[in-house]
This record gives sequence, C-alpha cells and structure tokens, in this order.
Amino acid sequence: MRIVFAGTPTFAACALRALLDAGHEVKLVLAQPERPAGRGLRALPGAVRSLAEQRGIPLFQPPSLKTPEALSRIAAAHPEVLVVAAYGLILPQAVLDLAAYGAINIHASLLPRWRGAAPIQRALLAGDLETGISIMQMDAGLDTGPIILQRELRIAPDDDAQTLGDRLAGLGSTSIVAALRALIAGSAQPVPQPAVGATYASKITKLETVLDWSRAAVVLERTVRAFRPAPGARTLLRDEPIKIWSARIASGQAEPGTVLQAGPAGLRVACGEGALDLLELQRAGGRRLAVGEFLRGFAMHPGERLGAAR
Repeated sequence: MRIVFAGTPTFAACALRALLDAGHEVKLVLAQPERPAGRGLRALPGAVRSLAEQRGIPLFQPPSLKTPEALSRIAAAHPEVLVVAAYGLILPQAVLDLAAYGAINIHASLLPRWRGAAPIQRALLAGDLETGISIMQMDAGLDTGPIILQRELRIAPDDDAQTLGDRLAGLGSTSIVAALRALIAGSAQPVPQPAVGATYASKITKLETVLDWSRAAVVLERTVRAFRPAPGARTLLRDEPIKIWSARIASGQAEPGTVLQAGPAGLRVACGEGALDLLELQRAGGRRLAVGEFLRGFAMHPGERLGAAR
C-alpha cells in the first residue's frame, strides 16, 4: 500500500519500521521540525527523521499542514492511506481527504479514554491498571474517529513513561500492520467510539512536575514514574531544584514535606498521607545519583522541609 507517514518520536519510528518491514511503500515521511533542546540548545533530529534518512525516504518537515505547499507535497505522493503516530500537528480536512483510505492514527490508549497529547503519562498519573493501542480512522475531532482495531495492555506496578511507552510502541507497530491488512482485505469494520467514558490527556505542564507534598504518597510515587525519564518530577531542597528519578511508598507521619530520615536506605519525606522514600536524585547540572551518594554531597537531616520548586 502506498503510504504517507506522519510522526516524530521513537513511538512513531517503531511503527514506520514495521510498515517498511511489512513491505508497504512509504512514499513520503512527515515529521515536525527540530527544536532546540537540552543544555546546549541544539536541534537534534527526531527518531522518525533519522529512520527516514537511513531508508532513503523523502522527508518533509513543515511547521504546519495548512498551507497550499504542504497539501501539494502530500498529494504528489499519491497516498492510498495516511498513517499518523505521535505527530503533533493538526491534519486539516483537505489532508484527511487526500487518500482513498483516509488517515489512520495509532493512539496510545483505549479510546475514548485519554484522547489527546499525553495518554501514556495520564494513564500512569491516574493509576490506571490497563491501557492499550487504538487504531482509529481520523476525522475532524480530536481522537474522536471510529475505531478499526484495539489491543489491550496491562500496566505493571513499576512501569514508567519509558517502559510503558516502549511496550505500547511495539504493540502499536503490530497493530497498524494488522489494521492495514484488514483494510486491504475489506474486512475492517470501524466502530464509532462510545458516547461515555471519554477523558482528555492534556499536555504535561511544568507546574505539574513539581511534587505537592500535601498529596498522598501513592499519588506522588505515580507522578515520579509518569514523568520519568522526562520531563522529570522535582522538588526544592534549600532553594535548589532537585529532579527525583526514583521513589518508593513508605510509612510515616509529619507535616507534609518534612524529612523523616536521611541515609543510605533513602531520604524519607512525609506526605499528606504516608511518606515517600526518595531513592535516586539529581541536582541541576549534576549526575543521577543513588540516595546514599547524593546525601554524601548534600547532607540532609530529619526535621528539614522540602518545598515546591519555583
């Protein structure tokens, strides 16, 4: 099948690789333009761009698909179907109408739950026990189109955004290949999404990454996992922002944010309900350290208070 593929990060690159390995003809790859990031503010190529360049596939990185140039470039590829995965740009109706099979989206949730930009993080934050992949026929709404195929995946107690995202990427890759096979065979039967049960997975904001110690330890532990490896959960130690890589639910009671104990076993902090052992931490510009090594260079004492980073 002739495909125009749209995606940017590793999640999307896994699907692109699966489509190529399955023998589909990807005529054009769309990816978002690189943006400066990191301490050096360098614009690094995304995973989809890198794969397209390795495989010799034409690459197009417009800032918007709403221009005549973008429409013309996609139309020139004569796609039978558009496949979209974690692309991040809106596909206008004129683009959706270009291909005979329309546009098919690989979405990392069991729609209609967690429509939107951050379904993996939102599922972890909410403490969901299950998520999955939805292969959806795109329409003008935000992840509202009919479902072609869904596959479920259990969320492990220790899953973070990286591990869960990797497993969903693999599931999405096999799912899109199966969905296109069904479309070609004429056996696909898209089903409208249920009218109830819809939730919205909005983008993660910087404010959300700051641990609010008045919340329950179980909630804060999920927050650490949901934001690992990026953007990272953080708190304030003596006016210095600290990234928290790993934490464990513990017992203890005191004013939220109070250090209950500090040593090689962990930096235990009181929460609104229960306590949290901080196991791996990182100072700004420093390395990720186990708590024992961290405390050797940044001693803490029971009774001190942690607060929200500004």
